[in-house]
Amino acid sequence: MIRFSQCDIRVSDKFSLAALSWHIESGQTWVVVGPNGSGKSALGAALTGEFPVASGDFKSGSRVAVVSLEEQSRLIQRERQRDESDLTDEVDDGTPVHEMLSEDSKDPVLLDRLIETLGMRPLLERGFRKLSTGETRKVLLIRALTSQPQVLVLDEPFEGLDIQTVPKVRDILESLSGKVALVLCLNRVEEVPDFTTHAIRLEHGRIAQRFNCDSGRQARSLLTQISQIRSRDLTLPPPEQVPKVPLNEDGSLVRLVDARVAYTDNIVFKDLNWTIRPGEHWQVKGPNGSGKTCLLELVTGDHPQCYVNDLRLFGHKRGQGETIWQLKRHMGFVSTSLHWDYRLSVGVRNVIVSGFYDSIGLYQKATDRQLEIADSWLTMLGLQRKATVSFSSLSYGEQRVLLIARAMVKHPPLLLLDEPCLGLDDANRQLVLALTERICDEGNTTLVYVTHHQEDRIRNISNELVLG
Repeated sequence: MIRFSQCDIRVSDKFSLAALSWHIESGQTWVVVGPNGSGKSALGAALTGEFPVASGDFKSGSRVAVVSLEEQSRLIQRERQRDESDLTDEVDDGTPVHEMLSEDSKDPVLLDRLIETLGMRPLLERGFRKLSTGETRKVLLIRALTSQPQVLVLDEPFEGLDIQTVPKVRDILESLSGKVALVLCLNRVEEVPDFTTHAIRLEHGRIAQRFNCDSGRQARSLLTQISQIRSRDLTLPPPEQVPKVPLNEDGSLVRLVDARVAYTDNIVFKDLNWTIRPGEHWQVKGPNGSGKTCLLELVTGDHPQCYVNDLRLFGHKRGQGETIWQLKRHMGFVSTSLHWDYRLSVGVRNVIVSGFYDSIGLYQKATDRQLEIADSWLTMLGLQRKATVSFSSLSYGEQRVLLIARAMVKHPPLLLLDEPCLGLDDANRQLVLALTERICDEGNTTLVYVTHHQEDRIRNISNELVLG
C-alpha cells in the first residue's frame, strides 16, 4: 500500500527523516515509538506525502487520514481565520460541529454511529471553537474514520480524552484492525494495543529498531526493555526574586463564589464555590466538556466571563480596576490553548525568559540574571544546544517541556497545569512530574493540576475538585 525505499525526507531546515525504508500493508497495525524530537509525528505526516522526498523512492496509492495534535491545531487556526467577529461585532463560535463532521464524510451510517458512541449528539449545533480539547479530539477522530481511509494515522490517539472515552476509542480501533492499515505514534508504552502486529522505534529521524509482534503484550514488553528513562539531578534553578504574595481578606489566594459559565443555553457549570489557600494543592477532575480548562481560564483571566463572576485573586476582586498583569505576575500557566497560541518565531531561550514577563513572545530586553536562569533550565531539560533555534522548529513534545519551564521559571505562588504531559515521551513525562513535585516541595508554590492519566498523579496533591 505504502512503500518507502531508502528515502531522505526533508521535514524542515533543521530536521529530516533519513534512510527511511518501510513497507505498510493493508490490515497491519504499526506502533511507532521514540523520544520527543525523534520524528514520530513527522513520520506519520510523511505517509500523506506532506514533505518533499529528497532522495529514494516513495510509493503510495492509498487514501490516508491523520489524527494528530498538529492536525488539531490546523483546524483551530482555520477557524480563527474564518472568524469575522471583528467585522460584524458578533461573537463567532466557529463552524457548527455537524458541519465539521460532514465535510469529508463518505459513510453517513458510520457517522451517525460514531456520533452516538462518542457522545457528540448534544454538541452538534455547538460552534467548533466552543469545544473542549477532548471534544475537539473526538471531532478529528470521527472526521478521519468516516472519510473511508485505507491507512489511518493516529498520533497520540488517546491524548486529551477522559477515562470514559479511551476504552470506546480503543474498541473502535480494534474493530478496524485487520481491515485497514493502522499507524499509531505513541509516547506511552502502556497504550500499545493488543492488536499490534509491528513496531518501530525512531531515534534522530532514523528507524533504530523494528520487529514483528505476536501480541500487544509482546510489543509492550520489548518496548519497555529498550526504553531508557533519563535521570537527572533535579535541583531547580532559583527564581529571580521571591515574590511577595498579596492575599484575599480570608487569607486565600483564590476565592470563587457561586460561579457560573454558560454559552446561550449551554451551562458549563454553575453554583461552583472554590477556595484555594497557600500550600493547598488541587487536582481538578471531570469528563471532557465538564469545564476544567474553562475554570482555569477564569482564574488566569483568559475567559471573558471572569468579569461577571464573584472572583477574588491575590487581594483583588475581578473587574474593580486591577490589570491582568497585576494578577498574572503571581501565576504560571500551561495549557493546550496556550501551546496553540505560542506560534511566534521566538528563540528557545527567549521562550523561557518570556515567563518572567507573562507574555507570548519577548518584547523587553532580558537581564543577565534572567538569561542565566533560562540557561540553567535549558541544561536541566537537555535543550541547551538548541538555545538559539526557533521554538517552532522543535517537536511538539520539546515545545511542551519548554512551556512548562516558562511557567515555572519565576517559581510562581500559583501554578496552573492543564494536561502538562500531553504529547510527552516517557522520559520527559517523568521529568515534568519530578519537576512539578520538586516545585511543590519547596513550599512557595500552590499547584492546580488537571490530568486524565491516573499514573501522572502528583504525590503532594491532597485536594480534589470534581466537575461533572
